[in-house]
Amino acid sequence: MKNTSIVLFAVLFLSVAGLYILHFSGTKSHVSGKSGLSGGSESSELSIAYIKVDSLAVNYDFAQEMHDGFVRQQEAFTKEYGEKRNRFESQAAAFQEKVQRGGFLSQERAMQERDRLMGEEQQITKLDQELSTKLAQIQTDNNKQLLDSIMSYLKIYNKDKKYTYILNAGEVLIGDESSNITKEVLVGLNARYSKAKLK
Repeated sequence: MKNTSIVLFAVLFLSVAGLYILHFSGTKSHVSGKSGLSGGSESSELSIAYIKVDSLAVNYDFAQEMHDGFVRQQEAFTKEYGEKRNRFESQAAAFQEKVQRGGFLSQERAMQERDRLMGEEQQITKLDQELSTKLAQIQTDNNKQLLDSIMSYLKIYNKDKKYTYILNAGEVLIGDESSNITKEVLVGLNARYSKAKLK
């Protein structure tokens, strides 16, 4: 079982979020002038903002709650796997000791016990794979819920702000800090989440 930290959670979320343009608004205001964006004499004035999704993933209460739930589930799976693995290892050691001191009544009985232990080891390996798959699915579901939550809030937020684009800052190499709306969005997300929890 692999340990997963909030950093991994944020990185996984960023990889999912990077596949989407976080928001596009069809509202455009026209201005006169020349632009490399259009061949005509009129072009759209772009209004662009960006958010730092990794900061949202770390500081958004909903994301933190999902991460805490994931960690609890991971610990429960690790405990379940560890207990079964330890029990198997104890039985395997006892079997080995019994074989060495000739404790089995017959060769056939020793073979039966060996086969039983091999079957149990296969079940433990299968359990490890199943638990790892479940954890990966939980992580995927959490990332989708988090992205959906942020996207739905941004659509509401942008009705008043009317940005042409809201970008993921993970893709922005140089940007004006006045275009960084991360804190404002984070405050709104947490306020909406707190309100929803009270219902």
